[in-house]
Amino acid sequence: MTASRHPRRIITRLVDGRICAYDLAAEDRGLLSPVLVCSPAPGDDVVDHAVAADLRRSYFTTPDAVVCVAPDGVEVWRSGLEPASAQQYGHRPGCVLSPDGRVLWVYRPDVMAGRGRPDQWVAMDAGSGAVTARADLRTAGHGGVQLPHATSGQVLLNVGEGQDGTAVYRASLTGTGTGPDLFQYPWDDRCLIDLSPDGHRFMTVNHDQGDMAVHAFPEGEVVFTLSVDAFGHDPDDACMEWSGGHLDPDTVIVTVVGETEDEQEWFRHYRVDARSGRVRGEFDARGKDASDIHPLGDGTWLTTDVSGHPVRRTDS
Repeated sequence: MTASRHPRRIITRLVDGRICAYDLAAEDRGLLSPVLVCSPAPGDDVVDHAVAADLRRSYFTTPDAVVCVAPDGVEVWRSGLEPASAQQYGHRPGCVLSPDGRVLWVYRPDVMAGRGRPDQWVAMDAGSGAVTARADLRTAGHGGVQLPHATSGQVLLNVGEGQDGTAVYRASLTGTGTGPDLFQYPWDDRCLIDLSPDGHRFMTVNHDQGDMAVHAFPEGEVVFTLSVDAFGHDPDDACMEWSGGHLDPDTVIVTVVGETEDEQEWFRHYRVDARSGRVRGEFDARGKDASDIHPLGDGTWLTTDVSGHPVRRTDS
């Protein structure tokens, strides 16, 4: 077998019920074609998904299980989220692979699922499905966003608790005991948006959408904060959207949304210097709505085609 010319950088989308994997390291532009398509078994309601860089395994969560399958869809292992939930809605277990592909991190919203126990954050052996570490969380979340740090082995987790706000955690595997090394940031009102490509900063938006902030990684010290009026909009008429992120190491994309006097919704994206907080001007993402932008950190970004597949865009 010929060695790959580049290490794969995989993202996934759920398109027509199938898990599609795309290789971003191929540097293709325009509408992307999946390098792998995985069809879950009938009855598996896929909530979240991930694919290994070597394309040999796909992982997904359902409301009641974590599942690993081979490229042909044959099940490799399945780990049930016990006890099975009688609640049909309001809880979305999440999964993300560590950069080395060895650990599958799973957020379990067990409180909302009615399992009679606290929410859990679990590290699983990606090869076997065995639990290697777990921690109880002080949350009652509906779902979570997980962002793995590229070099440190740490993972960030944002738990969304609806009108009760958010909780943001950081964890790593220490190799001792049964629990991960867990740290909770001292906020209940900030939503995690993105990690910088160099791993030095992360971006949040206030839960009430009044401002955005860039923080130093890992401790979370605020580098700068910008409110809506910094972009020339009246805070009574506009707010921040929970979207955007690092376009490249020096630039973050910030999204402002609002309504006209005729109740027509509008949105604007802006470039902001990631170190100083200087607003550089508007940015045309060419997406269909305020949330249809996924900056990739290398100067390109993704929007979504009508087919559901991603479109990779660049300024040039």
